Amino acid sequence: MYFDYGHLEFRYEPFPIGCARPLMAPEVYAEFLAGYPPLELFANIPKLGNKYSLSERFNPRQYRDLIKSKAPWREFHAWIKSRGFIDDVMAALKARHLDLGYAGARKGLGKLAGDLVPWLDGGRLSARFEFSMLPAEGGHILPHSDAPSKIVTLIVSMVGEGEWDPAFGGGTDINRPKESRLSYNWMNQQASFDDMEVVDTYAFQPNQAVVFVKTHNSWHSVRPMTGGPGSPMRRTLTINIEKS
Repeated sequence: MYFDYGHLEFRYEPFPIGCARPLMAPEVYAEFLAGYPPLELFANIPKLGNKYSLSERFNPRQYRDLIKSKAPWREFHAWIKSRGFIDDVMAALKARHLDLGYAGARKGLGKLAGDLVPWLDGGRLSARFEFSMLPAEGGHILPHSDAPSKIVTLIVSMVGEGEWDPAFGGGTDINRPKESRLSYNWMNQQASFDDMEVVDTYAFQPNQAVVFVKTHNSWHSVRPMTGGPGSPMRRTLTINIEKS
């Protein structure tokens, strides 16, 4: 297992979101940092804000080639795709009063359970991860609440100690709509930064995961960062557990 959820702590309002730090053994984290892919492999995704992605959906051929050619990423990819990864996340959530009806519940219930509650059928949940980068000079992600298919998201920071200047920003903001008409956003419409008040922020720090559950009001974002030319990229692994 790559991730240690022993330090995972949640807040529950306005939606369930928490942080685990440290997340990985130092030597494993260092290996991932050293092997993080270069920007030229990424696709620019302007509709999300100012973001670059390398994933199953964006530049998929380059993504597959990287996974196949680099043993650390190949092994990590296999773990993310395993039932064990999903089980571990769901168990960690359940232990923190966030029972999504999955951890341990499907045992002995068979197909009927999957028909009644879709994510009780392990075959109906899957996981994937993307390499994601935002430029420190103006990079941002607009307020959104995630697609309805998503169940849980983990945002894993990929930055070395002392590499990132906190003055740049780059934290994951927890948002609350200023107007009640935006409170219900199950279908994941985007909003402007002016539409939101920032309730709290998880700073961008090494070896941590920000973990949250998709809800109708799980508004989050990354506000425009203030680094200058030549500043490092805000690098992450973004992992989604979702309905297949």
